[in-house]
Amino acid sequence: MHDDLGFDLPPLGAARRVVSLVPSLTEAIAATRPEALVGATDWCTHPAGLEVARVRGTKNPDRTAIEALSPDLVIANKEENRELDVTRLRAAGVRVWVTDITTLDEAFASLRRLFATALDWDVPAWLDEAERAWSEPAAPDGRRVAVAVWRDPWMVVGRDTFTGDLLRRLGLVHAFAEASDRYPHVEVGDLDSADLDLVLLPDEPYVFTSTDGPEAFRAVPTALCSGRALTWYGPSLLTARDELAAALA
Repeated sequence: MHDDLGFDLPPLGAARRVVSLVPSLTEAIAATRPEALVGATDWCTHPAGLEVARVRGTKNPDRTAIEALSPDLVIANKEENRELDVTRLRAAGVRVWVTDITTLDEAFASLRRLFATALDWDVPAWLDEAERAWSEPAAPDGRRVAVAVWRDPWMVVGRDTFTGDLLRRLGLVHAFAEASDRYPHVEVGDLDSADLDLVLLPDEPYVFTSTDGPEAFRAVPTALCSGRALTWYGPSLLTARDELAAALA
């Protein structure tokens, strides 16, 4: 069997000990078979009250601590985790499954392969429900929307991103879909312009709030929204469509 990047892993049977280095996939494992999750990063905040060993961050995982947990499988992601850490874990004999997700359809396909192939578990019912929640096409909205992910310097969601695809699936026009970078730096004047109809300000990775973000805009409306609904793939997809529709209303 091979992961999303084509790396071959020998079958090992149903995974009983899992370490996740991806917050949204940590939630997916915890919602499906919580007793199998033995380790996660400090950024893995869902579900609330998660009690597992912490292995530092997504970009600086404690490889020694991961090895000590004797996982059957470590779950990583091409965007969120470093290739160096994956390579060194594999060199130490740790089985690592890397996901690569840039669209909603890829998220559903990748999650199915993760459960059915990598973990050798049944595909969870919540995944079927999430696919149904997104199955109906959205009515065209037509608004040109940008998603800010940082300020000082300002950064936005650009090309080839899961978030950009979600905007399209919500009937919106992703203003930076053709950007040269996936998360380009921009001037606030590039956002506060007549070319845009709305700027979304999520609460992660930068924590935009009612007093930190909207005050920078005078010409373009802004809307605060859940970063989890906009960027996570997993059980959050069950409610993300309704949450984002409410924020966009």
